[in-house]
Amino acid sequence: MSKPNLIDQRLEQLGIKLSHKNGLQGRALIPIQQHGRLIYTSGFGPTDEKGVPLWTGRVGSDLTLEEGYQAARVCGIVILGQLQAFLGSLDRIDGIVKVLGLVSSAPDFYQQPQVMHGFSDLMIDLFGEHGKHTRSAMGTFVLPNNIPVEIEAIFSLKQEEE
Repeated sequence: MSKPNLIDQRLEQLGIKLSHKNGLQGRALIPIQQHGRLIYTSGFGPTDEKGVPLWTGRVGSDLTLEEGYQAARVCGIVILGQLQAFLGSLDRIDGIVKVLGLVSSAPDFYQQPQVMHGFSDLMIDLFGEHGKHTRSAMGTFVLPNNIPVEIEAIFSLKQEEE
């Protein structure tokens, strides 16, 4: 008998549907790379299944803090879709090691950590204590395709059962 997929159940409870598509097709970049028990992600923005940005502009001038928070949350959803495609099951994830968030910010916007809470809150909702992570949130003036947030992360995998 197989174990229930707990993360899929949590995603369903939260009304989140993952996509395995990304905007990296046909380029020299890869979305996910594994080294031992560590999984490294490329940087992902808040895009739809075709890689089209759902938000554009700078947080603090073009977007509100709440919109930035939602954009960071969507970055998390995009990353989870890539992880699921790579791993087969998100239940293989043991924890999140480190997250780097870049926030395209107006010159007088200083709430990058609050924007990044959109990603962090989602990870804790899904993985509980294992969703807590170290994190850096940096402001930048522009990001590719004028997206407001780009996030990359390092995840750890559970030990393989022998």
